[in-house]
Amino acid sequence: MKTVIMAGGRGSRIREIDSEVPKPMIPICGKPILQHQIEGLVRQGFRDIILVIGYLGAQIEAYFGDGGKYGAIISYIREEMPLGTAGALYYLRDTVREDFLLLNGDLIFNVDLRRFVQAHKKHAALVTILTHPNSHPYDSSVIVADASDCVTGWLTKEEKRSWYKNRVNAGLHMISPALLKRFTEVRKLDLDRDVLRPLIAERQLYVYDSPEYVKDMGTPERYTAVAHDLAAGLVEKRSLEHSQRAIFLDRDGTLNRYVGFLTDLNDMELIAGAAEAVRLINASGYLAIVVTNQPVIARGEISVEELEEIHHKLETLLGNEGAYVDDIFYCPHHPDAGYAGERKEYKKDCDCRKPKPGLLLQAAKKYNIDLRQSWMIGDGENDMQAGCAAGCKVAYLGKTAAEGIPCYGSLLECMRDILQGVHDE
Repeated sequence: MKTVIMAGGRGSRIREIDSEVPKPMIPICGKPILQHQIEGLVRQGFRDIILVIGYLGAQIEAYFGDGGKYGAIISYIREEMPLGTAGALYYLRDTVREDFLLLNGDLIFNVDLRRFVQAHKKHAALVTILTHPNSHPYDSSVIVADASDCVTGWLTKEEKRSWYKNRVNAGLHMISPALLKRFTEVRKLDLDRDVLRPLIAERQLYVYDSPEYVKDMGTPERYTAVAHDLAAGLVEKRSLEHSQRAIFLDRDGTLNRYVGFLTDLNDMELIAGAAEAVRLINASGYLAIVVTNQPVIARGEISVEELEEIHHKLETLLGNEGAYVDDIFYCPHHPDAGYAGERKEYKKDCDCRKPKPGLLLQAAKKYNIDLRQSWMIGDGENDMQAGCAAGCKVAYLGKTAAEGIPCYGSLLECMRDILQGVHDE
C-alpha cells in the first residue's frame, strides 16, 4: 500500500520553533517530524511513500533522497504553485491503482495501521478517516457518525453546536483510488471542505475510531506537549499493537453528580475535580474508559438516543476543560419486569450488567487491554465486584469498602495516588 504525505506546508503558526525549514522538517527529539513518520511507516511495512512537497521542498528532497537510507522507496510530487491540502492528488489519478494512506506532514502518531486498513476494507467506502478524542474539541471540527461508522455530520468550530461526542479527524485517511477519478484538473483544493465533506451525502465517508496517539504540531504549545510525550515513551506505548492499561470509571457519582436514575439532560453535571482527574489519566498513558449500568433503557424511562445525548453532554463538559474519555460502554439491560413502559428486548439477565465484568471484558477485547494492569474506580459495591471479577485493581470512592480496597473522597484524590504509584506493589 502506498502512503502519500502532504509535506508542503509553511507552518505559519509554528514558525517560532524553526523558521529556516519547512514545517515537516522541524526537529523534535532529535529528528525531523517527517523522519519520525517515515520510520514509523517502514516499521509497519509501509515502505512505498510519496511526498508532496512545496515550500522549501528542496530541503526535504535533499534530506531523504530516494528513501533507501530509511528502508523506504520515496518519490516526490513537486507543487509548482500551492494546491492546498488536496489539489496535488490529481497527479496520482493515473498511477495509483489500489487503496492508499494519506496523512498530514505535521503529525506525530503511533497507530496500528493493520486495524485501520481492515476497517477501511470492511466499509468498502471511498474514504475512511481515523477519528479520536482530543483535549480541545471546542476549537476543532467534530465528526458525527452513526452506529455503522458512516459519517452523518461534520461540525466545524464556527458552527453553532450544543452537545457532541468528542471525536475529531486525526489527519490519517484511507482512500480508494476511485476517488481520484473525481480530480479532473490541477487546482487548489481543501481536503476537508472540497473533498471529504461532499462524500457525506453519498454515504461514502466512514470513520475508524481509535484512542491511539495522533497529535499535530500546529502550535508551539502542541509541539512542546508532543516533545514531552515522545521523551516519556507515551507515543510508543499507545499503539494497539501493544497491550494497554486502562482506568475504568463508573459514571454516576464518580464523574457526574449522583441524582439517582439520570434521565434528564439538565441533571448531567460534572463533580468538582472530575475533569482534572480525567486530564491526569489522559496524560498518564492509561486509557480513560467509562463503564456504566443504564437500566433506564430497559425500564423505558429514556431512549437510546436520549442516553447518547446525555453522554455527549458529558464528553462536551469534559472537553471544555481539556479532558476526554476514550470510550463509553454501557449496559442497557435490567433483569426484573413490571415497569410501566418497559422495553422487553432489554429485559434479561445479561453478562454486561455490573457486578458482572462484561463491560470491562468488551473494552479489553476492543483495545487490547491488560486487565491485570488496569483499575476499576467507582462509588458502588457492584463496581468493586466487576473490577475484581475482571482481574483489575480496584479503588472505592466513599467512606468504607471491603478490607484491602483503598477508599477515597474524590476521583481526583484517587487518581493522584494511583498515578504516583502509591498502590504499586
